[in-house]
Amino acid sequence: MISVLNFIRIGVSDEKAYGMNTNVCVARRMMLMGWKRRLAVTTVISGVVAIAPFCATAADIAASRDNAEIAQASVIDFNIPAQDLDRALTSLADQAGVRLFFPSGGISGVQASALQGEMTVDQALGQLLSGTGYTWRFTEDNTVTIEQIAASGETVLDPVRVEANAVTETADGPVDGYVATRSRAATKTGTPILETAQSISVVTKEQMEDQGSQTVMQAMRYTPGAFTGQVGASNRYDYIILRGLVDRSIDNIYLDGLKTMSDDSTYSSMQIDPYFVERADVVKGPASVLYGRSSPGGLVALSSKKPQFEQQGEVELSYGNRNQRGVGFDFTGPLDEAGKLAYRVVGKADASDTQFEGTEEERYAIAPSLTANISDDTRLTLSGYFQKDPEGGTHNGLPSEGTLFPRNGQYISNTFFDGDPALESYERTQNMVGYEFEHDFDDTWTVRQNFRFLDADVHLDQIYQTGWSGTSNELTRTYGGGDESLRAFTVDNQAEANFATGGVDHKVVMGFDYQDRKSENKWLFTGASNIDAFNPVYGSPGVALGTITNSNSRSLEQAGLYAEDQLAYENWRFSLGLRQDWLETSNLNRLTNVEQGEDRSKLTKRAGVLYLFDNGIAPYFNYSESFNPSLSSDASGKPLEPTEGTQYEVGVKFQPEGSKTMLSAAAFHIEQENVAVYNNLTTAWEPVGTIESQGIELEARTELTDNLSVLAGYTYTDASFDAPGSVKDGNRPQQVPEHMVSLWGHYRFDQGALDGLGIGAGIRYVGETAANEANTLMVPDYTLVDVVLNYDLAQVGMNNADFRLNVNNLMDEEYVASCLITQWSDNCYYGEERTILATLRYRF
Repeated sequence: MISVLNFIRIGVSDEKAYGMNTNVCVARRMMLMGWKRRLAVTTVISGVVAIAPFCATAADIAASRDNAEIAQASVIDFNIPAQDLDRALTSLADQAGVRLFFPSGGISGVQASALQGEMTVDQALGQLLSGTGYTWRFTEDNTVTIEQIAASGETVLDPVRVEANAVTETADGPVDGYVATRSRAATKTGTPILETAQSISVVTKEQMEDQGSQTVMQAMRYTPGAFTGQVGASNRYDYIILRGLVDRSIDNIYLDGLKTMSDDSTYSSMQIDPYFVERADVVKGPASVLYGRSSPGGLVALSSKKPQFEQQGEVELSYGNRNQRGVGFDFTGPLDEAGKLAYRVVGKADASDTQFEGTEEERYAIAPSLTANISDDTRLTLSGYFQKDPEGGTHNGLPSEGTLFPRNGQYISNTFFDGDPALESYERTQNMVGYEFEHDFDDTWTVRQNFRFLDADVHLDQIYQTGWSGTSNELTRTYGGGDESLRAFTVDNQAEANFATGGVDHKVVMGFDYQDRKSENKWLFTGASNIDAFNPVYGSPGVALGTITNSNSRSLEQAGLYAEDQLAYENWRFSLGLRQDWLETSNLNRLTNVEQGEDRSKLTKRAGVLYLFDNGIAPYFNYSESFNPSLSSDASGKPLEPTEGTQYEVGVKFQPEGSKTMLSAAAFHIEQENVAVYNNLTTAWEPVGTIESQGIELEARTELTDNLSVLAGYTYTDASFDAPGSVKDGNRPQQVPEHMVSLWGHYRFDQGALDGLGIGAGIRYVGETAANEANTLMVPDYTLVDVVLNYDLAQVGMNNADFRLNVNNLMDEEYVASCLITQWSDNCYYGEERTILATLRYRF
């Protein structure tokens, strides 16, 4: 006989199930919960105060009972430490909002392991009860009944109840395979991608590995709407052009929800190695309402690897052409038996020659982190990322004459280096420390505080071409170099509330964030000797190092107050968001001791609507705005006007129930104002007006079978300048392809002679781009092929080991990735030649 030993009712769901009015609800809660009353929640958004009772009326009874299966399958973000099983089950019921019945004899002397992550109630129960001798059943009135299936002393077999993924997906954590279903990036909450009224693509860790991505920029190559060929084969920075908006494409990357990564006004732009990343969420279109300063084209939100409460680790070795060699390790696990503490240490060292003669890349990085479950309701993760790049490769371009078309009947080799190895260096040190804190006050309110501090230094020596010398084969050159430092910190304070008003469910996130950035730089620009582009001789750069020609101290402070409400009514999903920013910038010219700055404020808005059909089709519409201040300045030293953007987007998503498939289509129109371009002659930025970009993006991510995964994408981008009186007016911006197509497939054999083998292949097509402002010279289109071979070495007796061989640009296509020809410069960038990399990994 089963008796009630524990009865838990949380939030709207259980009180709807019983159909109580507010007064009855309160009385029942007083009796069962020790006079703990939860009458209402108050939230402020857009200056409107809404007071909502948490108990339902009798009108909700029938619908609530019919939703038992939905409650059973609903995904909950569980956080339950290791403890006695009865207490663990009580915490589960409390967090899931279900009622719980124990056996009449109770449960004693049984321990449960820690349970963390987003999963269904069924999956959570399966993990907690695994091997305990207990099972459960879920009844129609949202009740979980625990039952004993084995007497004391008998062998206990796990109940066969749940088929869970190898990795339990969270909104910013690991994903099993290529298809993510949840993302925190667009809303700062764990909202399903299907229910978010904005275009989102998630590049998973497995995809990065299969495609051999060595930089975050390379990881974006199969993402619709993202162009990664802006600087060709250079890997020094991560340039990602989103939705055709070239302006400050180096500034689009965020780490763990915070922007301290880059400074577009100097050479001090940071990189995160993708080995340290769990996933990369690409949010298309403006996201300033939640993030403040960001491009209207979108952002790339990286999620770093976090400590896990299950012991695991890996070590990998890699070697490839161009003398690529590397070693990486990743260790994580619990630090105590109670499941309160967990650690993770990720490290990597690698080096390589580049395809450009005499230049190298070299990196050493380590990222320790610690998670503490301070209590059932409080969590803290401390993290650090420390990276040293003794060599940063090259970042130079070459003239269009000699790359796009011949110079004196010849083409410049795609391995030619226009600098000099005797005076070429890019040394970057970046150190970051931070934390993520989260506390649940109750089932309604959760608060978070995320913080990160960045300390970075860069030393640069660089010689670069400035055009042909007369009719000769020689290029004139300039030396530029110096030292820079960047100090920055960002803090984001969030409060999330989940409640209901009548038949409308609300998920509200409110916050206040602040960032402070200070950079100092000393630059020297002077002449260098010429070089023969077809028969180069190195070792005599001819540079007379003199006094500093540029020296600046720049600072930016930005504070933002934001709020967004996600509303769910039946199949409708609405979102409304507002943000107020306050900005202060300054630029001190230390050579003239002249300081200029400005104070600004800006209100940005976002709204979206989506309808979720029962068959998994979800059409949507959104309107959003962006605000992106800069530390850059014009020729007079005055800070640039912040760029402002607006977007209208309409789209549809489709996720068939029970499948690992996500299909999406989006059409957008963006206007970005106050765009500026860099003038090499004045070493300053010049305003050029407005860019309008509109287009279509199609994406398919699917795991057709347990063995076959497919990615497909198409991008059409129609971008143009709105700059009356300028040669640019009506023309396409350079480095923006009109068409891009990509297709990738990967198949794993699991039987027969090929058991353990994986084969993948992809094709990337990039359409022609404008090379000059007048659009009279175009960069031809190009098509690249990538392949991968994976093999599970357990098939040959090496358990827990696997081998991977990546070949990118299989056909060794020689191509110009893009050109930027202006009245001040002429730079074309050769694309990356064929790369081959073999990786041997051992996991334990």
